[in-house]
Amino acid sequence: MTYVEGFVLAVPTAKKEDYRRHAEGGAPLFREYGAARMVECWGDDIPDGKVNDFKGAVQAKPDETVVFSWFEYPDKAARDAANEKMMNDPRMKEMGADMPFDGQRMIYGGFEAIVDDRGDGAMGYVDGFLVPVPEGNREAYRALAQQASDVFIEHGATRVVEAWGDDVPDGKVTDFARAAHRNPGETVVFSWIEWPSKEARVAGWDKVMADERMQPEPEEERPFDGMRMIYGGFAPIVEA
Repeated sequence: MTYVEGFVLAVPTAKKEDYRRHAEGGAPLFREYGAARMVECWGDDIPDGKVNDFKGAVQAKPDETVVFSWFEYPDKAARDAANEKMMNDPRMKEMGADMPFDGQRMIYGGFEAIVDDRGDGAMGYVDGFLVPVPEGNREAYRALAQQASDVFIEHGATRVVEAWGDDVPDGKVTDFARAAHRNPGETVVFSWIEWPSKEARVAGWDKVMADERMQPEPEEERPFDGMRMIYGGFAPIVEA
């Protein structure tokens, strides 16, 4: 099943086009390394959270926008081989020397897809999520996510991916663990929902929230702490 390299970072809002060109310019390299797909999404509807949120996850400043992005690989071995090539390619060092964002605050990690469902249509808008889940609740979370995925696809989503933290390093400034306020014994899940457009996303969510299959479970029965789930809406700016 798909292996995901997930990223969240803060980019100066005024440098949106610089960032888009930077990311697009790197796409041929990542394809050469073996990535099957690369997506970069610009923050569009990023709410403040009570406990944590995407802006706090990467210490975004008032004049910065959060970017949610990922690479897809056929499996972990392909991802590991790609990262090895990147580390030894002088072209990557050149790209790193000219980044239009603060790389110290970029969080990244490898995730194993546990749900990957596809509907009909192209991607025009993305809902992104980070959620900490107790390691012992993996199967309960996967089952709940699969049920939700079926509902989202039925109501217009074109793809739903839930990816379980597998190779998620600690960072010097921030990381996925701190972003999700992860507790000992928990794993961070990186997930997203693709929609044909923002309008389809709004209409789809209305239908999803009214669907009786999506009525919330009692808090004590949920396989994760919803108060620490981070979410937001993003507009794709690069898809390769």
